[in-house]
Amino acid sequence: MSYRAPVKDQMFLLREVLKLDSHSNLPGFADASTELVEQILEEGARFCEGVLAPLDTVGDKAGCVRAADGSVTTPPGFKDAYRQMTAAGWTGLGCDPEYGGQGLPATINTCFMEMASSANMAFAMYPGLTHGAYKAIHFGGTPEQKSTYLPKMVSGEWGGTMNLTEPQCGTDLGLIRTKAVPNGDGSYALTGQKIWISAGEHDMASNIVHLVLARIEGAPAGVKGISLFIVPKFIPDASGQPGERNKLECAGLEEKMGIHGNATCVMAYDGAKGWLLGQENAGLRLMFVMMNEARLGVGVQGIAIGEAAYQAAVEFAKDRLQGRSLSGPKNPEGPADPIIVHPDVRRLLMESKAVLEGGRAFMLWTALHGDLEHVSTDEATKTKAGDYMALLTPVVKAYLTDRGFQACSTALLVHGGWGFTEHFPASQHLRDARITMIYEGTNGVQALDLVGRKLGQNGGRGVMAFAQEIDAFVADHSADAALKPYVDALAGAKAKLLDGTMWLMQNGMANPEAAGAGSSDYLHLFGLTALSYMWALMAKAANAKIAEGDADPFYATKLATGRFFIERLLPDAAAHLAKMKTGPDTVMALPADAF
Repeated sequence: MSYRAPVKDQMFLLREVLKLDSHSNLPGFADASTELVEQILEEGARFCEGVLAPLDTVGDKAGCVRAADGSVTTPPGFKDAYRQMTAAGWTGLGCDPEYGGQGLPATINTCFMEMASSANMAFAMYPGLTHGAYKAIHFGGTPEQKSTYLPKMVSGEWGGTMNLTEPQCGTDLGLIRTKAVPNGDGSYALTGQKIWISAGEHDMASNIVHLVLARIEGAPAGVKGISLFIVPKFIPDASGQPGERNKLECAGLEEKMGIHGNATCVMAYDGAKGWLLGQENAGLRLMFVMMNEARLGVGVQGIAIGEAAYQAAVEFAKDRLQGRSLSGPKNPEGPADPIIVHPDVRRLLMESKAVLEGGRAFMLWTALHGDLEHVSTDEATKTKAGDYMALLTPVVKAYLTDRGFQACSTALLVHGGWGFTEHFPASQHLRDARITMIYEGTNGVQALDLVGRKLGQNGGRGVMAFAQEIDAFVADHSADAALKPYVDALAGAKAKLLDGTMWLMQNGMANPEAAGAGSSDYLHLFGLTALSYMWALMAKAANAKIAEGDADPFYATKLATGRFFIERLLPDAAAHLAKMKTGPDTVMALPADAF
């Protein structure tokens, strides 16, 4: 199976739906005309298809190897592919030009990272983690820290990680035990153990910059006493080059279900020298800059791995001969018809296609708001964009990874018995995708974050703005006959979302378990509403191109896929609302010993 990057679909979204050129007066966008962006993405597609994709199975089979000295060797071909990636400047695509980046909108980097993650998710995690660490240092570092670390992280010469989890704590970071003791020279000695550290040790970069959560001696208990530290593998010397080896090591590699090509490390710090990033006891705020970046990136991974699995399933369904079409032979010269003629196989493929294309639109629409939050000159636009990023990050992370995993499971089913073997990529896609629902905060935690924190933030301003934007779209296009099915479906979905929101406000305050029990259903209701809006936007753009006389079948295909979404998938919104409204009683009815 050969992965094909969805450049045409990405460009349709950037050019026709998101109107990227309309922002050309803003920093970054001025240098990102859609013509240039298309050239960038086509080149990125060649790299991902030709260099990264052939190494995906290699990484899965070979995995990473840890030597006795703690060093880690990545799978064959990874080091050369990383060299090609950094030489071409892909690691700096969306980074600050002051530190060697290309300064393009994050939306464009999102497109590239989707391709890279589809082609080879385990490989793409290495530069992805570095970019998250870059963002945290860029946001909270001193001028000296920025000048020391960022240029080399932007170029990919140095890697980066985030070190949160410890054996006794994951989600509850207040239980962290890693300690930091002042050295008296502005640095700290860090001692402790971190687990599940992606890209914690490898042979592709000359240095690795670890961002480590730790507690300074005497700090307050719980999350109020957590600080964040820059702890490099090699301490930079006076010229900024890797110098003395720090007192840290990879103490072991995890044996994992998937993403075998990524080194998931147990990291041991034994008096390792680190420097405070930001203020004492304010590390969690800075870490969430990186964490939110990572959560959006994991949402991208959900769509990306689902796309790779879907493409493999389509290829198999067109080739695999089995049975005859219910309406008569479609391959009369052959012994049987390809299984893609069968309605239930079509149903499976259409479910994936509709969700993945809608999810890609939601992903890029959200990424665009992330750009506008930082560079827009209009305060109302910046405020709205910031509200959207806070509100939608858990939806992007959880809904897109849930549905991406489902696309992988569906793809395995389309492959039948062959999918359960290692002869086809279906099983690897399913194994790789499962982690996306777990790391950077499980999807259940994302749902709790949505209903417990994000809905009520700023008096509910974000969710109300989202609802008002949908209302405005419905009002503006209610008389458009060609768009009516999408508009009506969107209005219905939004009404259910507001119904669910009001139910949570009325019941969640009185009984927090009501909010907890309904949180996942509410998140999925939100995701379906968001994708319904995306399909309405895409249908509007496709209709406009058809009205202009564009005969490309791409647009008719887009409309047919959107109709499938609103008719076959969007009805699930009513079920999620109904389940949420049953409350917590049946969820919490049994005592623990009854399980």
